[in-house]
Formats: sequence, structure tokens, C-alpha cells
Amino acid sequence: AQSLAESGGGSVQAGGSLRLSCAASGDIFSRRCIGWFRQTPGKEREGVAVIDSGDGGTYYAGSAKGRFTISQDNAKNAVYLEMNNLKPEDTAMYYCAGYLSRCDGGAWSRSSLYRFWGQGTQVTVSS
Repeated sequence: AQSLAESGGGSVQAGGSLRLSCAASGDIFSRRCIGWFRQTPGKEREGVAVIDSGDGGTYYAGSAKGRFTISQDNAKNAVYLEMNNLKPEDTAMYYCAGYLSRCDGGAWSRSSLYRFWGQGTQVTVSS
């Protein structure tokens, strides 16, 4: 099992940047697919970006490409999401999520695949 803890959310103006961090503990040796989802009230969780801990492969939602970068530090068991040029529509609760297997390139954004979830960190972007 894994425990995930997010940090780094906050409030910024449009065009600003934030860096989210996800610290993993527990089963840290298995290959895993880990990354970020977000959710706003009344909507389903949306995959933002994930990374494969084994080969470093990354997958992004179209809304994140070119603005967000996901990275990992295996020595620290951490995953990061660098978010630049933030827009008001990026406002959401951001969750770190993972499962103990390689990422599925065709289904990575399916939230039901992810067994482990953090508590979430709020990101608010004002215009």
C-alpha cells in the first residue's frame, strides 16, 4: 500500500505559477504510475498528468500540455507538478493519485485505475 500527501497549493493570479508536491510512503519499491488529477464541485475528477516511475514516461491532458510539467525524484519518493501560465479554469482541488503498475498510455486518465489517493490541495487562480 502507499500513502500520498500533497502540498504546494495556493492562490495566484492568472499567468502565475505554482509547484505541487506529492510525497509517497509505504510500498516505494514497486513500479507505479503516479500523478495528478483535479476536481471542481459538481464535476468528475480529471486527469492532469501522470508519470511512470519505471521508465519516466509522462502523459498529459490537452489542457496541461505546454504549461504543466510533471517530474519525479525517486530518491525522495516524490512527484512534482510545475504549473505555469495558470488560468482561472485551472482552479480546482488537485489530488495526487497512484497505482502499483506501469502507466497505461491509453487509459491513464481513468480515475478508477488509481488505488491510492491523497487528501488534495486547493489551487485557486484569479483573473
